[in-house]
Amino acid sequence: MTEHTSGASGANPKPQPFYESEPIEAIKLKHPGRVVLAVVLLALAALFIFDAANREAFNWPEVGKYLFDTRIVAAVGYTLQLTVYSMVIAIVLGIALAVMRLSPNPVVKAVAWVYLWIFRGTPVYVQLTFWGLFAVIYPQLTIGLPFMDPIFAFETKTIMTAFTLAIIGLALNEAAYMAEIVRAGLLSVDKGQDEAAEALGLGWWHTMTRVVLPQAMRVIIPPTGNEVISMLKTTSLVNAVPFTLELFMKQKDIAAVTYNPVPMLIVASIWYLVVTSILMVGQYFLERHFAKGVGARPDVMKPSIPTGVIGVVGTEDPGTEGAAGTPRAGGAA
Repeated sequence: MTEHTSGASGANPKPQPFYESEPIEAIKLKHPGRVVLAVVLLALAALFIFDAANREAFNWPEVGKYLFDTRIVAAVGYTLQLTVYSMVIAIVLGIALAVMRLSPNPVVKAVAWVYLWIFRGTPVYVQLTFWGLFAVIYPQLTIGLPFMDPIFAFETKTIMTAFTLAIIGLALNEAAYMAEIVRAGLLSVDKGQDEAAEALGLGWWHTMTRVVLPQAMRVIIPPTGNEVISMLKTTSLVNAVPFTLELFMKQKDIAAVTYNPVPMLIVASIWYLVVTSILMVGQYFLERHFAKGVGARPDVMKPSIPTGVIGVVGTEDPGTEGAAGTPRAGGAA
């Protein structure tokens, strides 16, 4: 009986002969359509560049003449100032509006909603036109108590310049969009983070600045970068205030004298592209900074100990005695 068992199930199976197979020769799938499309696109790009280089209306010598003109460079500086000042005010006000939108107080929430409804529902050019008429609507700015003589009174024209009104108009409009961006970022953070911060004894301010906002920045930064680039281009609308020292209006004034509008438009476009390219690079590094730790964990965790070293209870290792100390099949009974 023992010999029968040994012959039937205890004998080690004979190893199968190993035949070395030939290496697989993988043939790359050809895509002739892609090649044709690439050739067509390159040909169209080459034709466009050749045509633009030789088209008289573009007047490239005129472009080179005014590209670094002092008036154009100064206008670029005003454009950057409008962009930076407006975005700083818009971000601060947008954070406040986002917190108001998330407030449990219905009055505070309603005020924030009405603000967003007005400034997102009307064109920015219309809003800038209203700000240009601010001195007409409010000739004086007074400080005092109602129904009493004012303590201080200021002429609106003396303290509200076109540059200041342009910044206010751009910032108040942009704050409505920044509020929704910040609110989306705050909602992306799990509520358990708030609960954990409260359990540690952190107040609302420390919870928001040290726990919630740093995690929300990963969601806030990309659309905020897009808004900054959009703001740079929106500054071309401040002629509605009117403010005429920014890039678009300055090139328009020069074109009105030289009677060459196309080269001056190219000059303005080149400067817009240069500045937006720099902003895009800065946005890339900001996104990478706030995305640290996201997606860094590998998909498959490697075991610290090789799998073959770990034994499994109830199994036998070929060539050794079983786990319970019984002899291998085929040995003496």
